[in-house]
Formats: sequence, C-alpha cells, structure tokens
Amino acid sequence: MSEEGHRPDPGSEDSDHSSFANAAWSIPSYVLSGMAVYGGLGWLLDRWLGTSALFPIGILVGLGLALYLVYNRYGR
Repeated sequence: MSEEGHRPDPGSEDSDHSSFANAAWSIPSYVLSGMAVYGGLGWLLDRWLGTSALFPIGILVGLGLALYLVYNRYGR
C-alpha cells in the first residue's frame, strides 16, 4: 500500500515490481514442487513394484509438466 493508504495503480512501477517478484518466486517453486511430487510418486511406485526406473522418470515428468505450466502462465 502506498503512503496515503491507497493501493497503487495497476500500471504503476510498484505493481510491475511486485508482479516480477511474484513470478521470480513462483517459477522455481513450480519446477521444484513438480519434480518433488512426481519424483515422490515414482519413488513410491518403485518401492511398491520393486523396480528402479520410475523415480527418475517421475522427476523428468514432473519437470516437464512444471515447465509446461510455467510456459502457459508466463510465456504467453
């Protein structure tokens, strides 16, 4: 909020800075959480099925889906 207690205009420099800061934090968060969630699912399936290939596949699938989500949200 600005000094007068009003929200800044949507086109002002403060809102541009905050939207960039939000993107700068959310992009790595999407990538890391996608890798963690799908890697975790792959690890659980590996333990359950007795295999060893699903953990790295899960990490790569999570990375791919996270990058797709980032592209759809910020790349267009």
